[in-house]
Amino acid sequence: MFGNMGEMGKMLEGMQESAKKLQAELEAKTFTVKSGGGMVEVQVNGKGEVIDLNIDDSLMDDKESLQILLIGALNDASKMVQQNQQSSAMGMLGGLGGMNPFGGAR
Repeated sequence: MFGNMGEMGKMLEGMQESAKKLQAELEAKTFTVKSGGGMVEVQVNGKGEVIDLNIDDSLMDDKESLQILLIGALNDASKMVQQNQQSSAMGMLGGLGGMNPFGGAR
């Protein structure tokens, strides 16, 4: 049913290596999002961690606007990270398309 178990083990090892490589690639990426015409700029890494934040001085006296712009920028950055993770995972799965874990012809 599963074909040669040795081949299955090799395939699983290959998948683990691909997943580790994908994780490292994701962590190395950075995304920059601007809000309010560039008044707020947030930079996040591929894990979704904020690594830099720039706020225009004019917003320091307008707490409500600052909060709105920060929320928008952080949400946009989060979406970018999620989309990147999804597309990277789909790319990895597409690369495994030639493998058939159940043996036999496809």
